[in-house]
Amino acid sequence: MDYGNGGGGSGSGGDHDSSDPSRLRKPYHRHTAHQIQLLESMFKECPHPDEKQRLQLSRELGLAPRQIKFWFQNRRTQMKAQHERADNSSLRTENDKIRCENIAIREALKNIICPSCGGPPVSEDSYFDDHKLRMENAQLKEELDRVSSIAAKYIGRPISQLPPVQPLHCSSLDFRMGGFDGYGVSGPSLDLDLLPGSSLSMPNLPFQPVAISDMDKSLMSDIAANAMEEMLRLLQSNEPLWIKSTNDGRDVLNLETYERIFPRPNAHFKSPNVRIEASRDSGFVIMNGLALVDMFMDSNKWVELFPTIVSIAKTIEVIPSGMMGTHNGSLQLMYEELQVLSPLLPTREFYILRYCQQIEQGLWAIVNVSYDLAQFASQCRSHRLPSGCLIQDMPNGYSKVTWLEHVEIEDKTPIHRLYRDLVHSGLAFGAERWLATLQRMCERFACLMVSNTSTRDLGGVIPSPDGKRSMMKLAQRMVTNFCTSISTSNSHRWTTLSGLNEVGVQVTVHKSSNGIVLSAATTFWLPVSPQNVFNFFKDERTRPQWDVLSNGNAVQEVAHIANGSHPGNCISFLQAFNTSHSNMLILQESCIDSSGSLVVYCPVDLPAINVAMSGEDPSYIPLLPSGFTISPDGQPDQGREGASTSSSAHGSMARSGGSLITVAFQILVSSLPSAKLNMDSVTTVNNLIGTTVQQIKGALNCPSS
Repeated sequence: MDYGNGGGGSGSGGDHDSSDPSRLRKPYHRHTAHQIQLLESMFKECPHPDEKQRLQLSRELGLAPRQIKFWFQNRRTQMKAQHERADNSSLRTENDKIRCENIAIREALKNIICPSCGGPPVSEDSYFDDHKLRMENAQLKEELDRVSSIAAKYIGRPISQLPPVQPLHCSSLDFRMGGFDGYGVSGPSLDLDLLPGSSLSMPNLPFQPVAISDMDKSLMSDIAANAMEEMLRLLQSNEPLWIKSTNDGRDVLNLETYERIFPRPNAHFKSPNVRIEASRDSGFVIMNGLALVDMFMDSNKWVELFPTIVSIAKTIEVIPSGMMGTHNGSLQLMYEELQVLSPLLPTREFYILRYCQQIEQGLWAIVNVSYDLAQFASQCRSHRLPSGCLIQDMPNGYSKVTWLEHVEIEDKTPIHRLYRDLVHSGLAFGAERWLATLQRMCERFACLMVSNTSTRDLGGVIPSPDGKRSMMKLAQRMVTNFCTSISTSNSHRWTTLSGLNEVGVQVTVHKSSNGIVLSAATTFWLPVSPQNVFNFFKDERTRPQWDVLSNGNAVQEVAHIANGSHPGNCISFLQAFNTSHSNMLILQESCIDSSGSLVVYCPVDLPAINVAMSGEDPSYIPLLPSGFTISPDGQPDQGREGASTSSSAHGSMARSGGSLITVAFQILVSSLPSAKLNMDSVTTVNNLIGTTVQQIKGALNCPSS
């Protein structure tokens, strides 16, 4: 008897009949042993028999078709529950094993004896063992939470209600969670009685899993296909859709022509205060098309590639994952927040569909378009019209990338006057910024992968290519940490302190693996070109003029790693003279492209530097970076005294005569999770920022008012 493979539906849904739920609980003792044996044999071959197969079974076994139907449904449910219980048991056992290994390693390190002197050895990297263990414990807790949610879903009760495993005696270690690091939020154990709204309770994150029906998936596919068609036409057309600006030569979308070619019956926002931002740019990138596509379609790599623009990105659902093991045809539902690095501007939130299509060999297109998944309110309501990029492989291993940004914006509150020109010009979130950042980051990745890039090792600090790569990874984590610390994402709540200037100092508190961290930032304008401001911050010879913590002492660069074609893109190790911190160096990374620049720095202990320089994993080294972001002010250069004379200035950096500077510091308030935030910490950071701003203005001959 050959039953084939059949169709019959999935899981518990395809042949479910809700008309008689009591029939689902038919006891098995009504079936004879012979009947059960044949049913079990059939179940192994085909757990989802179709109607024809069920009828044939009912005739052969003398059972009603409904009995056959419900037997298979109940058997599938039993098998699913058995598999989940087995998986849960295996995961619990593995977690317990890892915990015991951690305890054993910690106890062994306490009792180790030096063979030379008989005493405890001096370990250079023991000072951050606690940070490493806390991060491992956080990962274990996350895994246990995931297993518990699976158990609650399929077994009907969480792991805490399942039979207990053998208890572990862990009195010598503290396994308390370190919070939700990375988004600046944590548990409600802190007593923060100073800052209004500075709660560390878990926010209602907007990218929670959602149920998506087949009808929704079909609608998403149609929307994505139409968006792809529109984006390709916008990328490949010129006049009359696009016209050249007479001011700066940038492409400007002709809205009248656009609305005639792509009519929309209903506008997304009804308010009269709606703006359309549209921009297009193209350039060459030192990365092949397949690698770019892989990074764009992975939300974690997307954040890593654009840390200065993308505050948060999360893939909510993968509808189709692509064909033949590639991203061709892949469609994802995502949530993302885009930022300008200043606490004065809110992030732009989007639920988007991201769709990837291979047009031909060596030519890829990726489109983003908003999808109204849920109701959510934000400071700046945003709707992404078809946007994205066209990626074409070049014979030399490079890619030509043509980028399109097209959004509809409704500002619920006025844009801060310092950033009004930059935002309204389209430079703050436009295609030029995306492409410039992509070119700079791809150069950085290229330098990370090769071993013969420019490295000036002035003091014998960097011994090997592995050490160089380890240091570049540490610096990248430092920059990402800095960008996160000044983000205005929903997971950060900023409070303004008065006293410095009309902008004030914004402060927020978050919990990291280091402990309780106070972040503070302010933004101010200078009538000096962004290029000249960047040169001022980057030059170690002028550092004593603005670095309050150096007390006016000189610094010297002891190591230098180039990570891009522009001389300003580099990583440096700086040593301060005549200070009490002789066991510490300053790690600094400077980044510059046509849209703006960064100078980020952080003191790092020598034992940690030795670990990184040896090529070991630097992810456990604690970092509290500070630094500056420098943006053009969006106004054309009108021949101010500080106008850039550097030939390396280009793009909006060269067109601007003034600069918007955000200075930000992070201070470790306490390494104890139960610590209180007191006024002394806020006063200290407020004075620190105020003094830094005044010294910068004085050094650049700008008025202090």
